[in-house]
Amino acid sequence: MITPNIPEAEVISQMNIGTKEEMVLAAKKNPTFRSEKNVVVKGGHHLDGDNSSDVILLESGAIEWVSSKRINTKKNTHGTGCTFSACIAAELAKGMDVLTAVTTAKHFIQAAIEDGIQVGHGNGPTNHWAYRKVEQSERI
Repeated sequence: MITPNIPEAEVISQMNIGTKEEMVLAAKKNPTFRSEKNVVVKGGHHLDGDNSSDVILLESGAIEWVSSKRINTKKNTHGTGCTFSACIAAELAKGMDVLTAVTTAKHFIQAAIEDGIQVGHGNGPTNHWAYRKVEQSERI
């Protein structure tokens, strides 16, 4: 699986990506992407609208979208891509299917950005404990 954000996908696909349709086109047309079984083009850099939407091109050729509310922050975004892909890998290792793994990772990173940790100067890290807090509050 490959999980580029829009700027990375633009470099790999050698095309500008400004719309959801172009996100899909980049995932479908590029041989570098298609050498992978599944492609997730992350839409956090796509600044159109109130949502951050990621497109998933599954090995079967099916297209799926996962979206979350856009969080307008520059403070707690350090490590979002690494956290997102690590969460997908962990969910796949637990036996989840690709769509469930990516959806869980989307919820995980959403919580981690919303409840970021402010340390030092500049962009702070995401809060890897936030998702557990959300899960616990939903059980109450």
